[in-house]
Amino acid sequence: MRRGLDSLDSDIWHNTVIPICVGARGAAPHAPTDHRKLPMTQIAQALTRIFDRHRIVFWYDEKNELRGEYDGLTLPNIEKIEIADNQFGVKYRILRQEPEQKFLIYHAGPRPQPMDNWLLDVELAHGHFSADQSALWLTELGLGLEFVNLVAPHTEFFASTRRREALKAMLAADDSERRIRLKMLAVCAATEARLDEILEALLADLAAGKDEKIKLIGRSALDDFLWEEVGRTYGYRAAKPGLRDFMLVLFGAGYALALGEATARSGASGRPAQETPLVAGAPRLTGDAVVFLKRWKDSVRHHETFEALSTQAAEDLDIQQDLTGRDYRSLVDLDYFEIIDRKILSDLVLAVTDRTLPAAECANFIRRRRQSHWFDRYQHPYEAVEHGVAFLHLLDTVDLTIRSLAHGVEQYSRVWYQLDQHYRKFIYHATQSGLPTLLAALTERVENFYINNYVLKVNDLWQPWVDVAARWEAAPVLAQRDFFEQKVRPFLARGNKIFVVISDALRYEIGEELLRLIRQEDRYDAELSPALTQLPSYTQLGMAALLPNESLTIVNGDLVLVDGNSSQGMENRKKILDRALPGRATAVGGDDFLRMNRDDSRALFRDHEVVYIYQNRIDATGDKRDSEEQVFEAVEKALEELVLIVKKLSNANVTNMIVTADHGFLYQHRDLEESDFAGAEAQGREIIFHNRRFVLGRGLSATAGFKKFQAAEVGLIGDLEILLPKSINRLRQRGAGSRYVHGGCTLQEVIVPVVMINKKRQSDVTSVDVDILRGTNSVISAGQLTVAFYQLEPVTEKVQARRLRAGIYTNGGALISDQHELTFDSISDNARLREVRVQFVLTREADAANNQEVILRLDEQVADTSHYREYRSARYMLRRSFTSDFDL
Repeated sequence: MRRGLDSLDSDIWHNTVIPICVGARGAAPHAPTDHRKLPMTQIAQALTRIFDRHRIVFWYDEKNELRGEYDGLTLPNIEKIEIADNQFGVKYRILRQEPEQKFLIYHAGPRPQPMDNWLLDVELAHGHFSADQSALWLTELGLGLEFVNLVAPHTEFFASTRRREALKAMLAADDSERRIRLKMLAVCAATEARLDEILEALLADLAAGKDEKIKLIGRSALDDFLWEEVGRTYGYRAAKPGLRDFMLVLFGAGYALALGEATARSGASGRPAQETPLVAGAPRLTGDAVVFLKRWKDSVRHHETFEALSTQAAEDLDIQQDLTGRDYRSLVDLDYFEIIDRKILSDLVLAVTDRTLPAAECANFIRRRRQSHWFDRYQHPYEAVEHGVAFLHLLDTVDLTIRSLAHGVEQYSRVWYQLDQHYRKFIYHATQSGLPTLLAALTERVENFYINNYVLKVNDLWQPWVDVAARWEAAPVLAQRDFFEQKVRPFLARGNKIFVVISDALRYEIGEELLRLIRQEDRYDAELSPALTQLPSYTQLGMAALLPNESLTIVNGDLVLVDGNSSQGMENRKKILDRALPGRATAVGGDDFLRMNRDDSRALFRDHEVVYIYQNRIDATGDKRDSEEQVFEAVEKALEELVLIVKKLSNANVTNMIVTADHGFLYQHRDLEESDFAGAEAQGREIIFHNRRFVLGRGLSATAGFKKFQAAEVGLIGDLEILLPKSINRLRQRGAGSRYVHGGCTLQEVIVPVVMINKKRQSDVTSVDVDILRGTNSVISAGQLTVAFYQLEPVTEKVQARRLRAGIYTNGGALISDQHELTFDSISDNARLREVRVQFVLTREADAANNQEVILRLDEQVADTSHYREYRSARYMLRRSFTSDFDL
């Protein structure tokens, strides 16, 4: 009759709930506890919380020292019963006589052994109370007696109400002791209960010189558990484990592995770490460590932490010394340390300067570096190197032969402009890099080749054709003075409106870059053709020639008449447009247009058939001695602004636009030498205007160093004569800049772009397609997988780069490898250069998918969201033996 009342079992289990207090999760071991007395209010509060979940609560006063507290305890609507050889009666009362009443059942003495406990079945189904501090904490957290050993070693942690509340919010019903300790670590680190996030938070403190979180973990006696988890997950073992030591081991092992000079273990084998030959003392970590390092490196939230600790690790591991003897090509995909980029750039500059690196190989190398962590910081020097090698390569292969004026314009607008463009981009990026010493040798070579082997040479070959020209024209090339009739008037004849943007000094090569920028925009199409400017090639005449005109007359250097009317200033240009198209045409400054609101810009379109918009960024900077060296920076700003103007015009319902210029310019970044100036000064009866590149006057002397034009020969009215210094020579002029000049007849000065832009109704931009090349083997038998991805076509303006995220997943969608953010942006026609090889490292989660099919997936981000959708995938069989633990 020890157990008795078997017929009552159904009633017992009917009242069973998942217990939340000590002893409520089943027959737990009888563990020693701390029996320090608690205040009556604390006991009452604890009991009240238990009764919120249970109808019956057992209280064992093991040392019979809380009798007074029990006797003095009063809880509303709760009956107290003391066990005193009355178990059967108690059981009958609480289960049959009063099945709805709440009972506190007190026993003065230790808890009976299970075989002697008549109320064991009731106790197992209900709650248990112990009045020591540990038990109260467990009760507060809703944890059972089986977790009593969890509290005692970590009293510092549980002593904080804030920490207990934070832990309680994280607990789940099925938490194990290990899982709860991990959540305690998360509370200390103020993160989610994931080891990688805990480490990221601790490393962030290390980078910031703080130690509050790691010290709290130590005071809470959780440090041993932390390093056990780090060892189990990442393979880190040390006689005296520590955060800084772990950081150095992580960087060192990741670096060695990326170089192929060490291996990492895949899976949680628990075997002792092995030594890598690269970094003394650095253990061989698991694949999960490599994945953690990569994720940490690529984290937007933790990039500052990573960079700060990467710098420290590079110094402590003496990475600079290790890099000294390495070939930079072996580092192309390695980006754990900033100094790697410095090493690569130093060697790249040397290779390009010494002409030992082919341009295509250099471009492909830099394209791969674009996806590295530090590229944004070193983008300017990388871009400088890329444009420098492209310039030198093109100069090696280009034919500068000229057979006529028209042929010269054709060759320049088809090929030679690229040399000016690469030079401009090289100088711009070299200047912006802030690394003059690094780029000094390459800069000197590019400057020398640009000036002596290209600009001087090509214009010396061009000059004889200028000298023999009876008239300044190069049919079928558009003459600038015919711009309105040939480019603007046809739109009006078709009943279309047209907006013309004139950018001062937008030379041809800049117009070509603008063309590409415009074509990259969705639903925009554009075409580019050259025009031959008036001579002299300067602002006042070029601006006048672009207006509707029948005659052009230079009165003096600053005043040019259009059909006898002044073209100087915005108001006079408006008048000339209005005479040609009464009430239908106007002009506005570029800054004024950009300041217009939507209604005003639409009214501008509604009320006019032709609108001229004037931008002045390039010439305003280059024409001043104090700012001329910033002219290439001004070009970048001008291009950005022109794209904004075009988009704003489109938003105002404009569909037809033209961008052109009044003149181009010559520019060399280094200071001029004596030989860059004309050997003699201009002479003549009357000199009315003189600058660096032309002279206006009457009775001018024709000498060997100048080309003389009569006004009629260049399409002008009047008796003025023009002297132009031959080739790239400058005239001396006090107070004026000499590196940036225009007004002469070099190719760079007289060929300007005419960019015809049309806004389409339908989308015309696509992205490149990408395939997965996996060969014949579809089995993953090791801890890593190398896969080639192939970009099917080169990137163009209308076929744009595609950005994808790659990873290996289970059929259930769980990620079991590192992830790679890939950009497919190659412009090469060489199919081999459009292939990208990526190495995936499997994590411990892959163990559960062994002998199952897994999926290599390329995902693409949904535009304007944080969501991804599958772009392409390939299936593999994961079949790894235990030996794969030794060979990642």
